[in-house]
Amino acid sequence: MASFEDQLAELEKVVERLERGELTLEENVSLFERGMHLSNACKKELDRAESRIQVLLDPKDEGPVRVASLEVEDGEDEEYDADYDDGRL
Repeated sequence: MASFEDQLAELEKVVERLERGELTLEENVSLFERGMHLSNACKKELDRAESRIQVLLDPKDEGPVRVASLEVEDGEDEEYDADYDDGRL
């Protein structure tokens, strides 16, 4: 699986290509789909990172501060990546 930084860099390239407007309709749709997939993957990775950050909870009384971890659901979408492993986009 590609790193967050790799996915973000690819997403930036996708956006640049879409903004140029030099592609066919089919290429635009396919590239847009790839961009949406990358965007969702980046969001999931950010959610995972956020879940690892510990949150300090203010005590209601004068007791000690409690530390708790955030819980985030994980919904992988690995099969979509396989469509783009050939480097077409």
